[in-house]
Amino acid sequence: MEKIQHSHVEVRGLKLHVAQINVTGKKAVMFLHGFPEIWYTWRHQMIAAANAGYRAISIDFRGYGLSEQPAEPENATFKDLVDDVIGLLDSLGINKAFIVGKDFGSMPSYLVAAVHPERVIGVITLGVPFLIPGPSAIQNHLLPEGFYVTRWQDPGRAEADFGRFDVKTVIRNIYLLFSGSEVPIAAEGQEIMDLYDPSTPLPPWFSEEDLSVYASLYEKSGFRFALRVPYRSLTVDCGITDPKVKAPSLLIMGEKDYVLKFPGMEDYIRSGTVKQFVPDLEIKFMPEGNHFVHEQLPKQVNELIITFLNKHN
Repeated sequence: MEKIQHSHVEVRGLKLHVAQINVTGKKAVMFLHGFPEIWYTWRHQMIAAANAGYRAISIDFRGYGLSEQPAEPENATFKDLVDDVIGLLDSLGINKAFIVGKDFGSMPSYLVAAVHPERVIGVITLGVPFLIPGPSAIQNHLLPEGFYVTRWQDPGRAEADFGRFDVKTVIRNIYLLFSGSEVPIAAEGQEIMDLYDPSTPLPPWFSEEDLSVYASLYEKSGFRFALRVPYRSLTVDCGITDPKVKAPSLLIMGEKDYVLKFPGMEDYIRSGTVKQFVPDLEIKFMPEGNHFVHEQLPKQVNELIITFLNKHN
């Protein structure tokens, strides 16, 4: 970890926090985090990629962690993240890169590959398959009203819910909820934070020190942008017609990931329907894996990632 270099790179008028290791590596791998994550979520994969000879880059998205906040976060969309990735590649002098995305970070990963295919060698995503932001990205109406995405899309509701606790407790709560195999759904009159059982210990793969790192970064950025992107911009159409990802791709899913229980999600993946959009897609299921499989089972995930990188290098 001490070999990871930190800097701020100006991209489209904002200073973005960039963590890198092995900057002289033969090919670049850019890691894109999800929520409630941050650059640090990729610590195990960055080191593995660097040890395999790659330049490993992990960023805090705009509005997250140590990156600057945009002036009007309420207007942000996933397109901003796509444009930031391309701008960052330009600023770092990188012509083509592998893109690795987790959770909502999977969406800009695929969008970059679809819109800027000349900049992408290959795509790896974890926890979320190919999805395009828009009205049908996630079918909230097929889940109860207490579905966490629906709740967090409601302006002010998550702010009031989170505001009852300190930042560290909010991150702990969400991490534990998202580590489970059931979709977080609150009852009527109950809030998402109320689903948390305070007696539940952190999982063995996520230490108090890890939690403190996450909390310190969200204490700086808050949740304002994170609630906009992904949640409140999820239904905003990016204006991409007939999207196709031609780059070789790998999807890693934990079989105990709650996302598989979203309506139609497991069938979309297992039936191969997802390959209509990502034809050159390899799918790996990890039987014991949960939504944070890259932190839970880093050795196995790293092997899958490095094998893919070496194959398509």
